[in-house]
Amino acid sequence: MNAKFVSVEDDAGKVTRYVRHANGGGLVAPGASVPENTRVGRMTYVEQGAKVGPGCRIGHGSWIDRDAVIGERAVIGDGVRIGRGTVIGNRVNIGSHSRIGSGVLIEHGVQVHADSAVPDGGQVPAGSRAPRRAQGKGRQHRQGSGRVAA
Repeated sequence: MNAKFVSVEDDAGKVTRYVRHANGGGLVAPGASVPENTRVGRMTYVEQGAKVGPGCRIGHGSWIDRDAVIGERAVIGDGVRIGRGTVIGNRVNIGSHSRIGSGVLIEHGVQVHADSAVPDGGQVPAGSRAPRRAQGKGRQHRQGSGRVAA
């Protein structure tokens, strides 16, 4: 599990050799730029051409697509998908399990709630919040009792 390189084959048979990031163990593709002081959670993929700013924190299981740009000191939760060519400003906070489409612009200082979705080509201006994802018809969230089954 401590390998410095991980080779992954996509559906088309193309093999990409990712490098494990020293701070967190996430996987960084050749041609992506991630500073040493940025934390990249395990099982997070940063694809070719992506640029991540210094001081960022990217959670476990997220995916930063090709040519995405993430500003300084941004915080991205667990299981977040950032689409191709998306630009995220400085000090942006994106909650876990959010889906940010391709070609999106999120301006500096914006907070995106967990489970939010921003469609392809969307824009989230400074001083606003991204809309939450609509819940499925008839789907209700239930709160647990806090007990764990044995």
